[in-house]
Amino acid sequence: MPSNFRIPKAPPTGAYARVMTVVAQRMWGEVPDNAHVLLHNKPVLKAVFGFEGKVAKWKALDPDLKTYAVMASAATIGCSWCLDFGYFLAHNDGLDLAKIREVPRWRDSDVFSDLERDVMAYAEAMTVTPPEVTDEMVASLATALGHEAVVELTMMVAVENQRSRFNSAMGLASQGYSDRCELAPLAVPSQS
Repeated sequence: MPSNFRIPKAPPTGAYARVMTVVAQRMWGEVPDNAHVLLHNKPVLKAVFGFEGKVAKWKALDPDLKTYAVMASAATIGCSWCLDFGYFLAHNDGLDLAKIREVPRWRDSDVFSDLERDVMAYAEAMTVTPPEVTDEMVASLATALGHEAVVELTMMVAVENQRSRFNSAMGLASQGYSDRCELAPLAVPSQS
């Protein structure tokens, strides 16, 4: 399903936009649809890309767990763009693609450990409105991962909520990133 831009693509004008275009094409093969929308407001674009650059440097949480949490949150919101891009990034990062395919239906899949399931349950509980996080969830994750990693996990899910809600509100859908790494079609989300 192609994106249904609710705000049309903005042309990449200005030096910052041209540099961002070159960097995006080098990193991902093309400019992501959400960047085309963000180009309408360059201060917002700069803030988002600056923040995302800092987020990428967080290393307290295992990268597989981080990916599972982010994708479980995107699946809960129903952001096909985020799932598509998440699959692409996981492929590029060398993660277990058999598991990545299963994230949207993790409850019905037998490929995940108990800890991985706890992380995805936590991501879903944070993402629903109102949030359904319990003291027991946090305590269990803190015991398994440590406080530093739980803080990072929590913020990663919050960041993915921002991404997924923005992309969904702007009408962005799968851009075909997962097609390039043979992960299409997207898995069907599980029912909680």
